[in-house]
Amino acid sequence: MRAVWFSTTDACTSMIDIKSSRTTETVRGDMPPPPRGVASLLPRFDTALVPRNSISGRALVAVVAIMTFLASLTSGAVILVSQAASEWQAEVAREVTIQVMPAPGRDLDATVDKAVSVARAFNGVGEVQPYSKEASSKLLEPWLGTGLTLDELPVPRMIVVKIAPGATPDIPQLQRLLAEQVPGAMLDDHRGWIDRMRAMAGTAVAGGVAILLLMIVATVLSVTFATRGAMATNKTVIEVLHFVGAKNGFIAGHFQRHFLMLGLQGGAIGGGAAIVLFALAALISRWFGGTAGGDQTSAMFGSFSIGMAGYAAVLAQVVLIAVVTALTSRQTVNRTLEAFD
Repeated sequence: MRAVWFSTTDACTSMIDIKSSRTTETVRGDMPPPPRGVASLLPRFDTALVPRNSISGRALVAVVAIMTFLASLTSGAVILVSQAASEWQAEVAREVTIQVMPAPGRDLDATVDKAVSVARAFNGVGEVQPYSKEASSKLLEPWLGTGLTLDELPVPRMIVVKIAPGATPDIPQLQRLLAEQVPGAMLDDHRGWIDRMRAMAGTAVAGGVAILLLMIVATVLSVTFATRGAMATNKTVIEVLHFVGAKNGFIAGHFQRHFLMLGLQGGAIGGGAAIVLFALAALISRWFGGTAGGDQTSAMFGSFSIGMAGYAAVLAQVVLIAVVTALTSRQTVNRTLEAFD
């Protein structure tokens, strides 16, 4: 009778369905199905192996939502900085500046006229705009203030040379011509400023990538602790399933699907909030367009629109966070179950 009891019990236990009252997997396929009378007395699980609405699950959704929101903000900021830097570089690269320094005995107005004529005659130059003495002084007002007399200061005269669309003039050749024909004229092609802008944009991108990696690591740690907590809560059921022969992949699959849904839910909340925030920022930027503050903000950061590529990047992060959550949960379950073997 002892052997028969164990045989019947093993055969009955092998028919337990984790997610519903119907049979989904037989742990021991060589066992015959139990009699109807015995099957009706089997314990049945009306809840999933991993509770869907537990406190830890809701906390994990909140953590994933916060991580996704911060990661999306970081990605959007990197895109905005990159776009603004590209626009600045393209705008600055289309013009050069000629500075004519004053000197004792030098006719500054005649020297400026000579530099303007040399620049206009050069191939590839589209427009040459000289600044008067008053206009050159006004350029210093943001730093020196108004009401100052600059007659005794060696304030250089500025000449802005704009490159013709589609042209690639020989800037070093223009610089040599100015040095030969116009004493005191210096050409600045803003290469140093453009290089600094590229370095700043590269630093912003690298910092954004580092922050994203930290977000992913924090998400992995959160999911690992949440998975271990869920396994500890359902330790008895897991041990019984493992004892009767349920494979690790079967148990891990339940956790993977559960945490995949939690990751998608949290990622959708965080990513959706970030998309709404960027859309509102772009709308507000258009509303305040034309004002002094709006123009300065637009000059620094552009239109605050991350574009379709930015929104696609946010959606990709939502999917990435969900996949990382699911894979981390499965890996944690597999490592924990290996300790039972």
